[in-house]
Amino acid sequence: MFMQKLYSLVSTKLYWIILSIIGVTMLCVALYYQHALGDEPCEVCIHIRIWVSAFTLLSLLMLILPSKKTISIIGHLFNLVMVTGLLERCLYISRVEQGLVNDICSFYLNFPNWFALDKWFPEIFEVRNLCSFSPELILGITMTDGLIFIATVLTICSLTASSLMLLYKPLKAS
Repeated sequence: MFMQKLYSLVSTKLYWIILSIIGVTMLCVALYYQHALGDEPCEVCIHIRIWVSAFTLLSLLMLILPSKKTISIIGHLFNLVMVTGLLERCLYISRVEQGLVNDICSFYLNFPNWFALDKWFPEIFEVRNLCSFSPELILGITMTDGLIFIATVLTICSLTASSLMLLYKPLKAS
């Protein structure tokens, strides 16, 4: 019964609506911290924004595509790649902040001209700071901590959704 309800959720547009709301909210929080509070983004922060933008755009695309199982499976698998990429970048920035990585962020994304997000949308995707610290969100929880939590939850949800879409056979209503 639980599996049937979970399958019903991940195979509907509601799943993609929730995912798009999460992505838009994450981007709005990042832009608020940048433009209202003056916490400029580093190179890895921009990578995180790109992954968030990618799964948000995918979720919006899935809302307009037909509700066919094959399309849904492809969407879920792409989403799994995107949120896993997001989680990797969040864990990486945490290691940088803890001094566990000797890598230095640069001020350049070095993207090719055909994907020059920092040139096309500089207010969102331009690197403006070196990797250093993460601002506090609330109650001692840093932005990095919050991002790791959200990315972990999204990855688990996406893995579950992808697995259900691939492996679960829903019961036929009689």
